Amino acid sequence: MRGLAALLVLAFAAQAHAVPTPEQVRAAYRASDAQLLDRHGVPIDSLRTDMAVRRAPWVGLADISPAMRLALVHAEDRRFMQHDGVDVGALGKAAWDNLLRTRARGASTITMQLAAMVDERLRAGAGGRSWGQKWDQASAARELETGWSKAQIMEAYLNLVPFRGELQGIGAASQGLFGKAPSGLNQAESAILASLLRAPSAAPRVVAQRACALAREINPAARCAGIEWDVAAAFSRPSASAPQTQAPQVAQRLLKGTGAGAPRQVRSTLDAGIQRDAADTLRAHLAALRERNVTQGALVAIDNQSGEIVAYVANGGASEVDGVLALRQAGSTLKPFLYQLAMERGWITAASPQDDSPLEIATAAGPYVPQNYDRQFKGWVSTRTSLASSLNVPAVRMLQLTGLERFHARLRALGMASLSEPAEFYGYSLALGSGDVSLLELANAYRTLANGGLHGSVTLQPRAARAEPKTRVLDAKTAFIVGDILSDRAARSLTFGLRNELATAFWSAVKTGTSKDMRDNWCVGYSEKYTVAVWVGNFDGSPMWDVSGVTGAAPVWRDVMERLHRALPSRAPAAPPGLVQQTVSYQPALEAARREWFVRGSESAQVTLVGSEKRQAAILYPGQAGVIALDPDIPAGRERVVFRAQGAHGLSWRLDGVALGAASASHAWQPVAGEHELALVDAGNKVVAATRFSVRGAAASMRH
Repeated sequence: MRGLAALLVLAFAAQAHAVPTPEQVRAAYRASDAQLLDRHGVPIDSLRTDMAVRRAPWVGLADISPAMRLALVHAEDRRFMQHDGVDVGALGKAAWDNLLRTRARGASTITMQLAAMVDERLRAGAGGRSWGQKWDQASAARELETGWSKAQIMEAYLNLVPFRGELQGIGAASQGLFGKAPSGLNQAESAILASLLRAPSAAPRVVAQRACALAREINPAARCAGIEWDVAAAFSRPSASAPQTQAPQVAQRLLKGTGAGAPRQVRSTLDAGIQRDAADTLRAHLAALRERNVTQGALVAIDNQSGEIVAYVANGGASEVDGVLALRQAGSTLKPFLYQLAMERGWITAASPQDDSPLEIATAAGPYVPQNYDRQFKGWVSTRTSLASSLNVPAVRMLQLTGLERFHARLRALGMASLSEPAEFYGYSLALGSGDVSLLELANAYRTLANGGLHGSVTLQPRAARAEPKTRVLDAKTAFIVGDILSDRAARSLTFGLRNELATAFWSAVKTGTSKDMRDNWCVGYSEKYTVAVWVGNFDGSPMWDVSGVTGAAPVWRDVMERLHRALPSRAPAAPPGLVQQTVSYQPALEAARREWFVRGSESAQVTLVGSEKRQAAILYPGQAGVIALDPDIPAGRERVVFRAQGAHGLSWRLDGVALGAASASHAWQPVAGEHELALVDAGNKVVAATRFSVRGAAASMRH
């Protein structure tokens, strides 16, 4: 029989059968999961794209345990290193045994098995292989041995061979059954995997018996009891092959739809170390806040210059909700853009006095009466103190000054597309963040401040240097002043105290925000290099209990910022041209004298607060070029617009040339659609102050 086997081998060798190269086999290999890589090429997540099998990324032979290689040879092909693809001795013995025994005995070498794996024409059908297939299989094995090294053959075999169930290849089998990389397989685990090759679906008891026998062939001292335990543990692992995830929402976004021919590895802008630390920080803080009914949070960190997202934590775990994109009320985080707009228009400076006293605004739903967080009023304070300490009433007055539509348009220009309703839908509470925005939108708006008013897009995939076009949305000078205010610990001490979670050991500018009924808590800020935004709350909208601006999101923001700047300095930005610094004092002494930044031409050495009767005559509302929209829900003839002025003692209102009465008090006017001119006139009918505004009809309002 041995002579017959030798003749068969010679016949096989004479028949040419084209086989692929090692490079072609590896290029055609597809892992069942597309991998998400961080910016350095480190795998951080994956997405299952092939539901038929589970295949891990290709594993090099050097990364496979020597114990596994030894077990494979003992179990499948003991003369692997000696034969040239077909084991003549094994063929003869198999032929003889098959003549004398009822149970057939195979003689396929590792190389022959590989030949069938890489050429579907050689794979066995339901009734086994035909004689023609066996002939071609042996021929292909000889050709493989001619063009491949033994190491390449073993490596390809271990990556392509099915082990059990959906697990195909050593990477998926090792991770799926033992939760480890192939490099870490020990002798017992290797024996178990090698025993599965001939019977992947065998019962655990049978696998344990075969693995025990194989292990004792290799090492007579092997203990079967341990192998039996390993088999039981391996086969009972729930979803053991599923990889650990660090950024599942990002993986879904970047890897979904990755099909045949598409890259199986996609590089992201995330940094694996920063992503891991940010997620751990958020989870730890949420655990500490659980007793205050805070169950969820989200975080995003962006490189200021490139717009690349380096950390994206969609939630605090155990949820599929993407908190980075979810829409929530912004709270006080919108205030910096409101004050910047007023400074940009030249209406205020950082030293201007702001009135923090009770305010009531008539609205369609009734009077709107804004309150500060602590339900206290501070009286007159500077713009710097008002913004840094997040006072609410001055912010609402500021919105009256800038105009609701103008502020709404500015927020939209900053990328807050979620504010899709007309400006009047939000009303004056927009100054306090009544509109719904996403954490990502908010973070990128603050990044605009960090970049001196230049706005650009953010990305999760690397792009060429300087490929991101930026548009100037904010004036550079006033954006700098707002950043200086947000970095001022002393200015925020009125509300937050000098020692709080917003203070970092390096330069940073930061703002907190809490929405109505304590449903959302935010902390957004930037350093020289990064912008970080954090939200905490509950995805179901339930309120938190006793969570303030510095106890909710702020500690997470600070810890992540400090992680980012562990070995990276952060310097205060240089003042752009057109700014001057001037010592300013107050009369009376509302605040201590200090050095303050001014746009050149607006500087003042002293700010004097005078009584309302001594102030320069001015119309406070409606503002210049303001637009008032009629509310279609208010019955005709019932809606009123209240004109407000300062320094108007002895003056009168005049609207479109018609006298309305004394201006020493507010005047309630029934609005009429169209263009209007409102003036303050003296006793001689001379115009002292004037403003032009328009009233939009209800139908036009609804069409907008």
